Amino acid sequence: MVHQYKNNGYNIVLDVNSGSVHVVDDLAYDVIALYEKEEKDAIIAKMLSRYAESEEPVTAESVQEVLDEVEQLKEEKTLFTEDIYEQYLMDFKKRKTVVKALCLHISHDCNLACRYCFAGQGEYQGDRALMSLEVGKKALDFLIANSGSRRNLEVDFFGGEPLMNFDVVKRLVLYGREQEKLHNKNFRFTLTTNGVLLNDEIMEFCNKEMGNVVLSIDGRKEIHDDMRPARNGKGSYDLILPKFKAFADSRNQEKYYVRGTFTRKNLDFSKDVLSLADEGFRLISMEPVVASPEEPYAIREEDVPVLCDEYDKLAKEMLKRKKEGNGFEFFHFMIDLSGGPCVAKRLSGCGSGTEYLAVTPWGDLYPCHQFVGKPEFLLGNVNDGIINTELQDEFKTCNVYAKPKCRECFARYYCSGGCAANSYNFHGKIQDAYDIGCELQRKRIECAIMMKAAENEK
Repeated sequence: MVHQYKNNGYNIVLDVNSGSVHVVDDLAYDVIALYEKEEKDAIIAKMLSRYAESEEPVTAESVQEVLDEVEQLKEEKTLFTEDIYEQYLMDFKKRKTVVKALCLHISHDCNLACRYCFAGQGEYQGDRALMSLEVGKKALDFLIANSGSRRNLEVDFFGGEPLMNFDVVKRLVLYGREQEKLHNKNFRFTLTTNGVLLNDEIMEFCNKEMGNVVLSIDGRKEIHDDMRPARNGKGSYDLILPKFKAFADSRNQEKYYVRGTFTRKNLDFSKDVLSLADEGFRLISMEPVVASPEEPYAIREEDVPVLCDEYDKLAKEMLKRKKEGNGFEFFHFMIDLSGGPCVAKRLSGCGSGTEYLAVTPWGDLYPCHQFVGKPEFLLGNVNDGIINTELQDEFKTCNVYAKPKCRECFARYYCSGGCAANSYNFHGKIQDAYDIGCELQRKRIECAIMMKAAENEK
C-alpha cells in the first residue's frame, strides 16, 4: 500500500508496509500514482500530455527515468512493498499474556468538575472512594506476579485526582522500591494531576520518584476556566498555571507533559497549544474530546475539516518557531521514522486488557481506565487475579487485522488500531474504530511526516 499527499509544498509518498517516506517532485508524484494502475506506455503518454504546457515540459526519456527509479525502489522494498506481518502478529498473540503496566485509580474523587470528564467528575458513575494502602500493595504484588521475566514495569497514579490521596501514593512508591530489590524489577512511576493540590513537597517527591508527570490544562484561560471549573464553579487556571510552570522548570523541561482537551467550543485549538508554548512549556499535548454526539461540546463530523486546517497551521508554526530557536514538542506530531516501537506493538496497540490494566480503589481489574465502571468489562480483582479469561482473550485478538477499517488505512502502523474504548462507546464492539478520531489521527500523522521532511531538507 502506498499513501500520497501534498502538505506545505511537499509531495510526500509513504510506503505503508515498509514505513519508507519519499519526498518527490511533481512528475514522480504523478507517475507513482499511476504505477500500479496503468501500463508504462500509457503512463508516459499521460505525463507528456499533462506536462505539455508546463514551464519545463517533460520528455519520454525523463518519464522513463522516473519509472526506472520507481522500479528500483520496489526492488529495494521501499516502495509498493507487501504486508508480511499478519501471520507474524497472529503467532505473537499466541504467547502467554504478561502484564507490564497498571493504571492505579488511587482516587475516585476530584476537586474539579470538568464538563467533559469521562470519569463522571472522578467517580466513574459509582461511589467516591480512595484506594487503601492494602489494596495498592496487592495491586503491585499482582503486577509483579503476572509480569513474568519482564523487569521494567510501569504504574500510573490516576484518578479522579490522585493528589487527594497523596499519602498512599508516597507509601506505595516506597513499597514498590522495596519490592524491586526482592524481585529484580524496576518500577517506573507516573502521575496525572490537575494541579490544585500541587505544592513544593509534592513537586520534590515527584522529581525524585516519578518518571513522568502529566499536568492537565486546556490552554487559554477562558477556555480552561469554562471547561475545567472547581466544584464551586470558579475557574482553576490562575491557581494552577504558576504551579505548572514552576514544576516544568524544576524538571528541566523534561519528563512531563502539559495535556489539554479541546472541544467544539475551541475548534481553533492551535491557539491553545501556542498559548501554552508562549507560557514556556516545551512538552505539550492537546487531545480532541471524545463525547456522545448529543453533548454541546462534542466534536462532529462537520468539524473535521476545520480541525485538519488547525493541525496544518500548528505544524507550520512549529517549524517556524524551531527555525527561530524557540521550538517545542507536540505529542501527536512526535513520530519516529527510523525505529520506534517494535512491529508487534505497532500492530496490536496499547495492550489494554492484556499487558495494561486499570485497578479501582476496591481492587477490581478492568481493561483500562476508560472501561472502569462498566460491569461487562470487569476482568477480576487483585486478590483472585483475572477471572474473566474470555474477555481477556477477546482483547488479545484486538489488532489492526481484526478491524476491517484498519486493513485499508495508511495510518495503521502508527495508530495501532485506535482506542478500544472509543470503538466500544461508538459502535458497541472493540474491533471497530471511532471514525472522527481516525480522521484526525490520519491528519496528525501526515503533519508529523511533513515536519520530518522539512527538517531533513536542511
